[in-house]
Amino acid sequence: MASRATSAPLQLPERLGPGPRRRARSPGAQERHLLSSVPAAQTLARVIRPCYGPHGRQKLLVTARGTNVFTGYAAAILRALKLEHPAARLLREAAHTQAESSGDGAAFVVLLAEALLQQAEHLLRAGLPRSQLRQAYAAATAETLALLPSLSIRSLGPLEDPFWALYSVMNTHTASQMDYLTKLVAHACWATKELDGSLHRERVGVCTLRGGRLEDSCLLPGLALCANPCGQVTAVLTGARVALFVCAFGPARPNAPATARLSSPDDLSKFRKRNEQLIEKQVAQLETACINVAVVWGDIDENTLTKADKYGIMVIQARSRTDIVYLSEVLGTPLMPYLLPPLKPGKCQRVYQQELGEGSVVIFEWECAGTPALTLVLRGATAEGLKSAEQAVYHGIDAYFQLCQDPRLIPGAGATEMALAKILSEKGSKLEGPNGPAFLAFAQALQSLPETLAENAGLVVSEVMAEMSCAHQAGNFLIGVGAEGIINVAKEEVWDTLVAKAQGLRVVTDVALQLLNVDEIVARKSPTNQQDLNPVHQKARERPSPVKKSTPWNN
Repeated sequence: MASRATSAPLQLPERLGPGPRRRARSPGAQERHLLSSVPAAQTLARVIRPCYGPHGRQKLLVTARGTNVFTGYAAAILRALKLEHPAARLLREAAHTQAESSGDGAAFVVLLAEALLQQAEHLLRAGLPRSQLRQAYAAATAETLALLPSLSIRSLGPLEDPFWALYSVMNTHTASQMDYLTKLVAHACWATKELDGSLHRERVGVCTLRGGRLEDSCLLPGLALCANPCGQVTAVLTGARVALFVCAFGPARPNAPATARLSSPDDLSKFRKRNEQLIEKQVAQLETACINVAVVWGDIDENTLTKADKYGIMVIQARSRTDIVYLSEVLGTPLMPYLLPPLKPGKCQRVYQQELGEGSVVIFEWECAGTPALTLVLRGATAEGLKSAEQAVYHGIDAYFQLCQDPRLIPGAGATEMALAKILSEKGSKLEGPNGPAFLAFAQALQSLPETLAENAGLVVSEVMAEMSCAHQAGNFLIGVGAEGIINVAKEEVWDTLVAKAQGLRVVTDVALQLLNVDEIVARKSPTNQQDLNPVHQKARERPSPVKKSTPWNN
């Protein structure tokens, strides 16, 4: 017993070696489906891994519709991929859940889940029962989440400038002017924060405008949309009442074709006169309902526009359906499919056009709770560059929203993952039973994340990990991965929000435990024959014929 106590603690391969009570066995029916899930997770992680971290690269994807996607954000890449394996789809769903709830962390979920599945495969091959592995992984997750708050040594003060806290979150795969963009986001969030310290994300709008440079971006009051006034009325400076239309701004155009049978010039003049009277009546109805701003997503008839100018109605043509839907949510007014006044029009103080370089935006201003107080107008030369900058802005807004709920920050640049791995390794080497190997496996999975950061930065991974391990063993858990080697994250101001990291760990564990619990993957594929390639027969299968048996002349 004395010699056993003084000997070095056994590592994972030695502890799971063949023994009198635990015997290594080949993967049976229970492990086969888990092992089939690992290659799918590895393939998905292989696509996401080069994009992880501030030094990650970008992908140029061509979707099934033929559109190009140029991005380095994991959530956008996963959205563009066409996945068939159920395990890969489950990982993508988990990553999207993390991105929607925390604004970022999709790559973290995919990479850590893949590493946990790899470690689970090793444990299952060594003979650890599946049920015990699931319980041990759950215990390791609970221990990790309990340790995470102890690593928080910095918090954002209620009167403190949030620039330093948002910079590391936004500094991912965007252009060079990240300092200026972070200042705009910090100012917008600070200016729209409520008196109780909370932040409503809808109070900060984001608008992209082609042309100019990223440093030409600016903050404008109210909600700014990329739209153009079409008539002579270009501004409503007081008491604006807004109606939103998702139809042509003109006479109704039914789907059924109709032909006007005119037998004489008098019939033609009567037809034109009745058409003008109908237009006059429709626009007059808007004026009677006190509508002075009409936002249209559709074609605009010139005669109807002339009548709108006569009644002093400002007509704005929206450029996208997304903008008019967002405006409907903010104003609380419905989208009208016909040229009729809504029962509840949207209200704001004023609506006007503002020129920005070679482009222009339309600004809606009002002062009430729950409405955008500021809009960050992003400028750029390409649409893909604007999408990247817009994603970084949303990450910054989401990060500040999380900090308003919980101001605690934890070390970034892989320092938190390395510190957790060191603590779990020490505890796992002392635990008996299945928890010990599971803790060691969880620690090895966490170490794969700083390894990926070092690899994407072009560093020698073995040297960086050795230096980080020595520093963390000495008790300095603020050492992370930088552009040229290890860095002190406190001096470099590289932080992650505690809320997002904790949420990511929960999502990763949930998806890993779900895949561990899979008993069988059943895929039903219909045989492909010549009839399957015929679109006529495919349509017939969607709507089966009442005739039970088809005959040659029916085909």
